[in-house]
Amino acid sequence: MKYSNKIKGIVVFISFIFSQALFGQEIQVKDIVNNRNISSVNVYNDNQSKGGITNARGKMDISIFADDEKITFRHISYLPVSYTKQQILENKNIVYLVKETAELSKIVISVSKWQQNKKEIPQKIVSIDSKEIVYTTPQTAADLLERSGKIFVQKSQLGGGSPMIRGFSTNRLLLSVDGVRMNNAIFRGGNIQNVISIDPFTIKNTEVILGPGSVIYGSDAIGGVMNFYTKTPKLSWSEETLVSGNANTRYASANREKTGHFDINIGLKKWAFLTSVSYSDFDDLRMGENGRDEYLRPEFVTSINGQDVVVNNSNPLNQRFTGYSQLNLTQRAKLVSDDIWEFDLGLHYATTSDYPRYDRLIQYRNEALRFGDWYYGPQRWFMANFQTQKKGNNTYYDNVKFTNAYQRFEESRNSRNFQDVILNVTEEKVDAISSSLDFEKRFNPKIKTFYGLEYVYNKVHSDGYDKNITTDEITDAASRYPDGATWQSMAAYASLEYKPNPKFTLQSGLRYNHIFIHADFDTTFYPFPFTEANTSTGAFTGSIGFSWLPNKWQITANIGTAFRAPNIDDIGKVFDSEPGSVIVPNPNLAPEHAYSAEFGIQKKIGSRFDINFTAFYTLLDDALIRKDFNLNGATEIMYNGELSNVQAIQNASKVYTYGFEFGFAAKFDKRTQITADLTIPRGEEEQADGTSVPLRHVSPIFGNVHFIYKNERFKFDVFTNFNSSITFENLAPSERSKAYLYAIDENGNPFSPSWLTFNAKSNFEINDNINITAALENITDQRYRTYSSGISAPGRNLILSFNYTF
Repeated sequence: MKYSNKIKGIVVFISFIFSQALFGQEIQVKDIVNNRNISSVNVYNDNQSKGGITNARGKMDISIFADDEKITFRHISYLPVSYTKQQILENKNIVYLVKETAELSKIVISVSKWQQNKKEIPQKIVSIDSKEIVYTTPQTAADLLERSGKIFVQKSQLGGGSPMIRGFSTNRLLLSVDGVRMNNAIFRGGNIQNVISIDPFTIKNTEVILGPGSVIYGSDAIGGVMNFYTKTPKLSWSEETLVSGNANTRYASANREKTGHFDINIGLKKWAFLTSVSYSDFDDLRMGENGRDEYLRPEFVTSINGQDVVVNNSNPLNQRFTGYSQLNLTQRAKLVSDDIWEFDLGLHYATTSDYPRYDRLIQYRNEALRFGDWYYGPQRWFMANFQTQKKGNNTYYDNVKFTNAYQRFEESRNSRNFQDVILNVTEEKVDAISSSLDFEKRFNPKIKTFYGLEYVYNKVHSDGYDKNITTDEITDAASRYPDGATWQSMAAYASLEYKPNPKFTLQSGLRYNHIFIHADFDTTFYPFPFTEANTSTGAFTGSIGFSWLPNKWQITANIGTAFRAPNIDDIGKVFDSEPGSVIVPNPNLAPEHAYSAEFGIQKKIGSRFDINFTAFYTLLDDALIRKDFNLNGATEIMYNGELSNVQAIQNASKVYTYGFEFGFAAKFDKRTQITADLTIPRGEEEQADGTSVPLRHVSPIFGNVHFIYKNERFKFDVFTNFNSSITFENLAPSERSKAYLYAIDENGNPFSPSWLTFNAKSNFEINDNINITAALENITDQRYRTYSSGISAPGRNLILSFNYTF
C-alpha cells in the first residue's frame, strides 16, 4: 500500500512538472499603470523567425522560444520592450508595457508598405488609431479624416466627403485599403465620395501621408495618400477557442442618425475569422439657427398628382432631401500555417440607398429651381483582397508580401429638369484587378531596402438612357464614358533606408510606371472628330529625404517627384460640369508631373511642451485642367436640351501650391493638456497670358484647439474648430460661377465666410467591456457652410454612442 502511494506521488509530481513545462509558458501582457490586459501585441525574436500576437485577454504561449532568446513586445500605443524568456518566467509570466506618449515613436506602414518607426520618416504623416476612432465617433470615413483636424473635407451632399490635402483633392489624392489602391479609371477631378464606402467601425488605424507618394503608390499620389487598414482576425495562440467582438449603437440629433454595428472574432490556433456588419440610417440634415440667410432652404420641389410643384419649406433649417442609408459587410479570414507563411483574405461590401445631390437641388435658373430630380443611384463597392506573406531571411528578402485584389465599383447619376418628364440616367461600373509583390530586406543594421512590382487593370462599363417618368418608356442616350474602355498600369519600384547612427535616417526611392489606355468613342449622339484613343506613356518618379534627431528635436526634409497619368474620366467624359458648360472627350492628353519639397521641425521642450512646424511647396507641370475647348470648331453644343459652352480636360497650366502646418501640445500634468493645429494652404494656377488665378482645391486656413482632461477611465474634451474666409477675389474662377453655394458680400459677389464652433465631448469607460461617448457639437448652433460645399454643416448636434466589447 505504501509502495502504491509512493508511485502515485511520483506520477503526480511528474505530471505537475510536465504541466508546468507545457502550460506554464503562457504569459500575460499588461498595462503598467492600470494593470489592464493588452491585446494585439506583436511578440517576436530578433530575426523575426518566430512570433505571435497576444489574444483578446492579453495572453500568448511563448514555448516556441528558447530560454536565452530575446523576445520583443511591440504595440502601436506602447513603448517596445525586450526580455529573454527566462526573465519573463522569473517575473511570474507577466510583461508590463508603458503607454507611448510620444507621437514620434509610433509604427507606420504607409511610406514603404512595411513597418517603420515614425521618427525615421522624412515626410509628415497623420496617424489615427482605433482608440481615437472610437472616441471621435465618425459617421463616415470622410468624417474620420476631417475630425483629425489636419485634413479638410468638402461635401456636396450628406452622403459624401471629398478630402483636400495641400491644395489637391479627388484624383490627385490616392485612397488605399489594406494596401490596395481604391482609385479607379473614372476617379474625377470634381468632388468624389468613394471614401464613404469604407466602414469606420472596421478600421484598425488610418495613416495619411501629407505630400507626394508616387514612388510607392504610382499615379494619383500627388497631394497625399490616405491609407485605411482594417481590423485583422485575432488568433487564439492556445488550444482554447478565442471568441471576442464588439457591439455599437450611435445616435446623432442633427440628422437623426440611427447606426448599429456588430462584429465577432473567432480565433483558433492557426485559423481566425472576423465578421462585421454595420447599418446607418440618416434623415435630412438640420443646419444651425444663427448665420447667413443665403444657406436657408426656403422651398423645394415635390410631386403632386404626378406634377412638379414648388412648395414652401415649413422649416427652412431642414435641408430637405439629404437623408440616405448605408450598409457595410466585412468578412476576413486568416491562416498562419507555421512561423513562415501567413494567408489573409478580406471581403468588403458597401452599398447606399439612392442619395440626392443636394447642391444641384438648390440650384436656380431664371429665378426658379432648376431640377425636379438629381440623385445618385446606390453607390456599391466590393473588394476581395487575398494576401500572402512569407518570412525569409535569405539573399533576396527577409519578408515578402503578395497581394491580389478584385474590386467592383457601381454608381449612377439621375437628373431631370423641373416639370420635365424625361429622367436622364447614366450608369457606370468598373472592374479593377490588381497584383503587387513587395519585398523587404535588411542587409546590415544600417541598410534596409524595400522593392516591388505592381500591375493594375481597370475596365469601364458605361451606359446612358432617357426614361419617361410618365410612360416608363426608355430610349438610348449618350453614356458618360466610352463603354468598354480600359486603363492599365505596370510599375517597378525600389526604396532604400540608410541609418548610419540612431539619430539620422536617410530614405530615398525610385519608381518607373507605364500606363496604357484604350477607348472607343460612340459618335451616335455627338460628332466627335475621333473614334478611339490609344495612350501609352511612362513616368519616372523619385524622392530623397532625411530625418535627423538631435536632442529632443526632429528635423526632416524631403524632395520628390510625383505624377498623374490621364484616366478614362480625363480622356473620355461627357458631363455638365457646371451650369451652362459641358465637358467633352479629349484623347490627346499627357501625364501631369509634380515637383515637391517639404521641411519640418518638431521640438520637445522639457516634458510638457511639444511644437511642430512643416513648410511645403509643389509645382504641378502640364496640369490637367478643365478649359474652354471646341468640338469640330464649335464652342457651344446642345446638351440635355440646353445650349452649353464646350470644355475639355487639357494639359494647359502650371499649378503652384505651398503653405505651412503648425502643431502645439502642452501638458499641465498627467491628466490635463491643450493641443492646437493650424493649416495655412495657398495655391494658384498660371494662365496662358502669364497671370495667375486662385486654385480651386485650396482650402481656407483651418485649425482647432482642444482642452483635454483624462484619467484612467474618463476623458473630457472642450474644443473649437475654425475656418478663415475666402473673399470673392480669392475664389477660383470656377467657384465664382457657383454663387448658389456661397454667401453674398456687400458688392453682391459670392464668397466663403469664416466660421467658428464650440464643442464638447466626453468618453467614459464603465469597465473593460462598456464604453459610452457623448458629444455636443456646434453648441452655439452656428449656420455655416465649409468652403466649396453644397450642403450646410450640422447645427447643434447631440451625439450618443454606446460600445460593448466582449
